Amino acid sequence: MSAMLLHLASYAPNARVVTMFLHEKALELPLREITHGQNREPAFVRMNPMGQIPVLEFPDGFCLSENVAICEYLEAQNPDPPLIGADDRERAETRMWARRLDLNICEHLANITRFGLAEDYFRSHILVVPEIIPGLAAMVEDRLRWLDLQMGDGRTFVCGERFTLADILLFCFLDFADTRVKPVEPGLTRVTGWLERVRARPSAVATRPRYPDQAAS
Repeated sequence: MSAMLLHLASYAPNARVVTMFLHEKALELPLREITHGQNREPAFVRMNPMGQIPVLEFPDGFCLSENVAICEYLEAQNPDPPLIGADDRERAETRMWARRLDLNICEHLANITRFGLAEDYFRSHILVVPEIIPGLAAMVEDRLRWLDLQMGDGRTFVCGERFTLADILLFCFLDFADTRVKPVEPGLTRVTGWLERVRARPSAVATRPRYPDQAAS
């Protein structure tokens, strides 16, 4: 494990998913902080043709990208404590919820950021479509209302009493959006309660990001 290298920008939600997952498992990896623009340089693009972070680099040069894929590998190598599941049914449930949340909330929040808050940065290397931001925002609000209803059966976390990768995935994007884009509607009391429970976890505190535009304290 120690011979692998995790390339990331620590403030990015996608990278925070992996670092929070590592913290929950009490695992440590050498980290390489990628600065603005480095992920578009030829050396990085050779590791990940998408030019995105995080990337887990293996000693033999193999590189694994995509936050969920990296977490799946880490879980397979370090099954305790289980953050995806202890059996087939639990793993399937976590993956079901992770996909629902990623497709319906997290990806929309990411694109709202790419096409709005960080449009000037992303415009140089990806297609940005700022005119669809209102639609994406409406979809996020609709899906958060749906999630609030789903959590109405007294769930502590997305998969009931199990804290899982699905919670980590949603939290990293929703915490970013809540503080940097648009606060979660206070009327969604189940979602906001869940957000505060996860925000208080040691893994969330330890991986709290400092954004490049924040002055040093």
